[in-house]
Amino acid sequence: MAGAWLPTPFRPSQRSYLPLACAILISFFLLFSFASFADALELKPFKDDLFAYPATLSSANNGAYTVIDYRELRDINARDEVPERRVHAQYVDTGVRKVQKDLLLKTDAGDVRHVAVGKTEGAGIIVLYLHGQGGSRKQGVDDFTFGGNFNRIKNLMAGNGGLYLSPDFSDFGDTGAAQVAALVDHYAEQSPGAKIFVACGSMGGALCWKLAARKDTGARIDGLLLLGSLWDESFFASPAYKRRVPVFFGQGSKDPVFPIANQEAFFRSILAKSKGYPTRFVRFETGTHGTPIRMADWRGTLNWMLSKAP
Repeated sequence: MAGAWLPTPFRPSQRSYLPLACAILISFFLLFSFASFADALELKPFKDDLFAYPATLSSANNGAYTVIDYRELRDINARDEVPERRVHAQYVDTGVRKVQKDLLLKTDAGDVRHVAVGKTEGAGIIVLYLHGQGGSRKQGVDDFTFGGNFNRIKNLMAGNGGLYLSPDFSDFGDTGAAQVAALVDHYAEQSPGAKIFVACGSMGGALCWKLAARKDTGARIDGLLLLGSLWDESFFASPAYKRRVPVFFGQGSKDPVFPIANQEAFFRSILAKSKGYPTRFVRFETGTHGTPIRMADWRGTLNWMLSKAP
């Protein structure tokens, strides 16, 4: 009808939607951030089928203690093209060498030569491997020995925005610990948000315990991996123990250097002294001294440690 007044349809002001829109956007942002954070703390797979543990023979302590079926004929002779010297090609990916550098860090404790693989700045996770008696920084980055397990940790770090370090050091005493501590300090400053885990093979374990006891590294590291290594009762007085950093033990049942009974007793003493302490023990039945370095599941262990890190 011409000239008739028609009511104007109600059109809510855009401003009336702003609080709701902001709330929705913030919610999506937080969900995305939390999802990204969770993803950052879980390593993506790398050849998991090849590096999976053989059959579990038994377990105890709600799964914290596990006995794994290890067999030399299968786990060395069948896995290696040349036993103990060169693993079969399917176990490795040498493309990771593109992000591998041999470096020198000058510190107050002395020069520290080390091999770095992955992101030297802005890493989300840092893993160090400390060799045993007679070893060097080269051991921890050898792609073909120890069943290709060092190649796997290199690829896991490079593929997950992390950094892997394999250093030289003067000794297994205070000087060596000071050098490794300086290395940790340097790269922690370059990657302030990174979780830091130290893996120690054989006699390198002496440095693991010394780092745990230091005020600087004991307050900074987020987990220890003892691979065919030793024990140290002083751990119970350390800053790392007080922070409840996760501790992993891998040991061969026939280790002639560090008897497994002593390491198992130390593991049980940790559980006895602190209820629910994050520690795991994997016993490789019939394995010897180098077995844990060859057989330890880096991804499974580190993902567990990431979930328990302080």
